Amino acid sequence: LIFWGTGDPSFLYKEVFDNNRVFSFLKSSPHSLYFSDHNFQTTNFGSGWAWDDYNDYYSAERSPFPIYGNILSLKSIEKKIKVEPPYFKSYFKVETSEEKAKVIRKLETNEFVFHPNFSEREFKTDVPFKVAPELTASLLTDTLNKMVRVVRKPLPKDARILYSAPVDSLYKVMMQESDNFIAEQLLLMCSQALSDTLQPEIAIRYVKKNFLQDLKDEPHWVDGSGLSRYNLFTPRSIVHLWKKIYERVPRERLFSLLATGGKAGTIKNWYYGKEPYIFGKTGSLSNNHCLSGYLVTKKGKTLIFAFMNNNFTTSVNDIRRNMENILRSVYEKY
Repeated sequence: LIFWGTGDPSFLYKEVFDNNRVFSFLKSSPHSLYFSDHNFQTTNFGSGWAWDDYNDYYSAERSPFPIYGNILSLKSIEKKIKVEPPYFKSYFKVETSEEKAKVIRKLETNEFVFHPNFSEREFKTDVPFKVAPELTASLLTDTLNKMVRVVRKPLPKDARILYSAPVDSLYKVMMQESDNFIAEQLLLMCSQALSDTLQPEIAIRYVKKNFLQDLKDEPHWVDGSGLSRYNLFTPRSIVHLWKKIYERVPRERLFSLLATGGKAGTIKNWYYGKEPYIFGKTGSLSNNHCLSGYLVTKKGKTLIFAFMNNNFTTSVNDIRRNMENILRSVYEKY
């Protein structure tokens, strides 16, 4: 049995619902298993990503068949260290430190150093691992308890697709928690559906031509997550996109997937109201903070807004407070 990835990020990813359909299919197959990454025609990192973010959870690598979200987890409780998945435990060494506890991976290899601070009773962190076809096969071998080998075979036109988790379980985490990994992989999945090739540029070209031709400001778009500083969208474009989504997706479903002021996601500690009045999506890089989406006013009107703050040197919380004051004022007056 030769299998290829569609870019689906849900496989054994702790952040999303997993119905084990793919796991059970591979586990129960009576055939020898071979994994091919031949349809993955892009790089693990996006164009313009900051190279020194490689060690941070929000910069997990792109891949054709993600497993565990392409991250590992380390937890230390009273000097007892646990690594998930356990496969990576042998890749760790411990070096004591008087500073704050941290895990550092070498740039190009899966060699990890844990610097504990045992004065802290508990420490946990997520770190991306370096993805390769051979590692994917080894991780699958370890978790399935059956051998998986790598083979370089093109994806045939008559290959069958095995569907896994309901898509809203991915959308919800992506939109509420600003999960860059899911965003990147969904863009790859779109390219797979269009061309049988995992390459983000394919999906970007198609969407710009078929869905974004009416934007007044042509976007410069290079990745799925927005991690790249090369991405350039205007607030007017963002508002127009939210309008398109509002017209296509039922409101009840749409609002349930979004970060919600005072209630869920990245704005659960901001924009409080007796009833939630902000539904949207944040975007943050160092010295940049954005929020856009829907504002439901006191009188029941639904407004679309986009806030973009860039190149600031003050605290991001100062920016959030000013945004909250303005949006609260709109909520009260309209």
